[in-house]
Amino acid sequence: MLKKALLASISSLLLLSTTVIADVAPNSNVKNWVGGVDHLGLTVSDLDSSKVFFTDVLGFKVLGSNPSYPAYFLSNDKITITLWRVKNDEKRVEFNRAENVGLHHLALSVESIEKLAQLHDHLKTQNNIKIEFAPENLGKGPTKHMMIREPSGNRIEFIARGK
Repeated sequence: MLKKALLASISSLLLLSTTVIADVAPNSNVKNWVGGVDHLGLTVSDLDSSKVFFTDVLGFKVLGSNPSYPAYFLSNDKITITLWRVKNDEKRVEFNRAENVGLHHLALSVESIEKLAQLHDHLKTQNNIKIEFAPENLGKGPTKHMMIREPSGNRIEFIARGK
């Protein structure tokens, strides 16, 4: 019950924030300096497993790598993601979204609600990810989303905007 109420509140805030931005930005004296996300960097504990998840499970391509960093640079022609391995695994601290400042989750768009359901079925066959919740309405819908944790524990949301 609390989860549904929270999602409804978040959904309303997202809609309100985009409306406010749309209404205010053109009339504002503030210059819009940013055009979009260029790439996203994720620190991972298991570089190879996380790379396999993005390439073999989600279909990203490897653009390059840097063994001395160590890192992989991946793309699906819509977003570029850099994965790099945590430097000292013994001092690693798992992210706690309620207590840490940082990336709460990465939200990736899915073309349709039908493809979101197919992706969910595909992800259920994977051994090294955790599905936090299956596709469900975001607020009152028609948008649906689901949340997983990739092999290194990073939270990834998949979202299909309903019409």
